[in-house]
Amino acid sequence: MSNTLLVVVIVVGLAFDFTNGFHDTANYVATWVGTRALSPRAAVAISAGANLAGAFVTTAVAKTVGKGIIDTGLATEKTVLAALLGAILWNLVTWWLGLPSSSTHALIGGLVGAALVQSGSKGVQWHGIVEKVLIPGAVSPAVGFFGAFLLMVLIYRIFFRVPPGVAHRGFRYGQLVSGTWVAFTHGANDAQKTMGVIALALAANGNIHGFYIPTWVKIAAGLTIAAGTYAGGWRIIRTLGQRIYKMQPEHGFAAQIAAGTTLYVGTRYGFPISTTHVVHITVPTVSDGDCVSVIGIRPADLRSEAGLVGCEAPPRLRACCRAGTADRSRSSSCPISTAGSSSSCRTSSSGRSWR
Repeated sequence: MSNTLLVVVIVVGLAFDFTNGFHDTANYVATWVGTRALSPRAAVAISAGANLAGAFVTTAVAKTVGKGIIDTGLATEKTVLAALLGAILWNLVTWWLGLPSSSTHALIGGLVGAALVQSGSKGVQWHGIVEKVLIPGAVSPAVGFFGAFLLMVLIYRIFFRVPPGVAHRGFRYGQLVSGTWVAFTHGANDAQKTMGVIALALAANGNIHGFYIPTWVKIAAGLTIAAGTYAGGWRIIRTLGQRIYKMQPEHGFAAQIAAGTTLYVGTRYGFPISTTHVVHITVPTVSDGDCVSVIGIRPADLRSEAGLVGCEAPPRLRACCRAGTADRSRSSSCPISTAGSSSSCRTSSSGRSWR
């Protein structure tokens, strides 16, 4: 590989890292924006710093991408370049359309496709694909799902009697920690994918002996993904945070903790996990469904209009609560009793459902 072509591969690799920053990071920044815990600009600024810090945690994922997906002895400069260009093209197209797709799978798919064209099936380490990509890729969303579900149940159980306004404010502060955590783990996992590809190119060109990640590669990849993060994926932020799911602060907190922990465990084991897929399973897990029926809390336990932290009562119940004693005529059709003060909304003894 000529030095000129090596420079081209490195530049293109960093370009992919940049697109990864503004593409993938937007998926979890949206949980900050969607709950109004932070403004978009503040969210991406904090995420950029956390991504940079996470890039220096470990190199396990970089080694998987660099030498565990395709045969390094058969890979050429064209193989690496083709894989990167394909992944960048996919990132740009989905970013333009506002679709939260996976940069991880785009890169791995590009590597496998380019290796198949270059060397046939022998150019791909199929056991590595199964053990390091397919199985973790299938398991990680399930882990995120159950983690987010259990955490949400725990939050409802513990903070059930806390006034919604107080709870929302507290969880917004909590999201400063949980959001930084998931940004840190994203940098630890995703920045390493670019490190692995650049190290693969360096090894193929003979610039390094054996496979390892030079310090300058770590710094360059960390700074680039941080810059891409700060550039902001506003299209995807709007899609995930405002158009698909409506979240309360406790939803965002639970989703971020579950997603960040899943990513961290995968990173420690060297699995190139998709941040997009993990976030996309944790966000709807905590946002969708009837939280009352899921965790088994009866309507009789409701003590306010919302009744549960972040679980908004149906419009009919809210209207009855607001009416209070001002309109006794509503009591015959309202599933709650309007007796007593308007600030205290209690269910009637009939035990009728408010759905």
